[in-house]
Amino acid sequence: MKILPENDPIHHTRKLAVQMRELIAHLRADVGKVAEPKAQALFETSAEVLTGLVKAFDDYEKKNEKAWRVETDA
Repeated sequence: MKILPENDPIHHTRKLAVQMRELIAHLRADVGKVAEPKAQALFETSAEVLTGLVKAFDDYEKKNEKAWRVETDA
């Protein structure tokens, strides 16, 4: 992967997405480590929310959503 300058937003979105993916894995692993159903639901729900954020970061990087595309009409 190309090294980007620190002032490039993609530099930060990639790093943050990696950290969120690590946290998602940690949360899902912890679901199996606790017996309380409410805690399990909290961990799984948190993982799902973070998964949505990772998708948003990926869409931003790939310009997959209209909101992330540069408007050329003035």
